[in-house]
Amino acid sequence: MPALLSKHFDEVLEPLGYQAANFFLAASLYHAHKVSFSVAAELAELDFTAFMCRLQEHFGTGFILDDEVVEADIHTVEQITIRS
Repeated sequence: MPALLSKHFDEVLEPLGYQAANFFLAASLYHAHKVSFSVAAELAELDFTAFMCRLQEHFGTGFILDDEVVEADIHTVEQITIRS
């Protein structure tokens, strides 16, 4: 299903540059935890670094780190170091 934006968005998005609608939709999905960072970057048609920079520019942060993700990463590191 193709997305149809209200014509009122044109005025707001135009100064933000090429593919602004794609970026903000992808960023919204990422911030809502509906897609991963890499999927959001792909949806925005940006590489990893460019997507991170645009997130920082518009939202003040490049990555969203919630407690569950951090705890899972700590657990993974603990498991790796135990095996070593």
